[in-house]
Amino acid sequence: MIHSFRSNLLYSFLAFLGLVSASQAQSRIDCNTLNSQILKQVVHYCVYLPEGYDGAAKTPGTARYPVLYFLHGLGDNEQTLFNSGGWTLLDEMRHQHKIGNFLIVAPEGRRSFYINSADGSVRYSDFFLREFIPHIEGKYRTGASREKRAISGISMGGYGALRFAFARPDLFSAVSAQSPALITESPAELDAASRAGAPLGKILAAIFGDPVEVAHWNANSPFLLAKKNSVALRKMAIYFNCGQSDDYGFEKGAASLHEELVKESVKHEYHANPGDHSVSYFLAHFDEVMQFHSKAFGISR
Repeated sequence: MIHSFRSNLLYSFLAFLGLVSASQAQSRIDCNTLNSQILKQVVHYCVYLPEGYDGAAKTPGTARYPVLYFLHGLGDNEQTLFNSGGWTLLDEMRHQHKIGNFLIVAPEGRRSFYINSADGSVRYSDFFLREFIPHIEGKYRTGASREKRAISGISMGGYGALRFAFARPDLFSAVSAQSPALITESPAELDAASRAGAPLGKILAAIFGDPVEVAHWNANSPFLLAKKNSVALRKMAIYFNCGQSDDYGFEKGAASLHEELVKESVKHEYHANPGDHSVSYFLAHFDEVMQFHSKAFGISR
């Protein structure tokens, strides 16, 4: 009886350890908040932690993980990527050895376009660079270096990702964007459209001014930043795509950016795909975007 009891106890203990190990091996989404002093509000964010991250924390000298900052689109939030199927796709890609292990950090961006507003009332760019990145790279086991830091985004977030990367090539080694909100119209044309009741008029006015402040618009233009920082961008991995039936006509902006980068001799990947501006389009090309970043990090499996 005693022997049987001890055997059962040992078996239960080993099974328990097995469950713990399995739990530590699973990927998970860690959602939290940051009380921003710059924005004067609480900002939500979610982090994808690949399988093995928690278990590796107990291993001395554990290597730090690369980190991909992911910026959501207008009307979405920090949970959209993971709730819309991205989490499942990430796990599948890792199990198929298509990508290596890196963290994906999705901050709440609201309608900021991820820049400082023209009137200075919303300083999102300052928040992201001065508060958010230091917070994430202090809280999680990231590489905290340019080589292990990249940025990506969809639609509004695609604009934000390109703007951040092109403005600060010293901070990011790679950038990607799906259907980035690249607007080819001039500030004068945007003002006219806004007066005519264009849907994005009020949203753009809150960020870029009403009327649009030309200097502010130009300072945050991925097109002009690509030209200004072309030499530095030649050392960056760049990828973007856009559906050729985009609901907002963003395919024109993507094509224009491609032409500008070619003109400046900046190597990049541009994919003009069939498709519209929808979740199904984004998820259909999510695989290639993640493989691009895994390769850029040097951790393709």
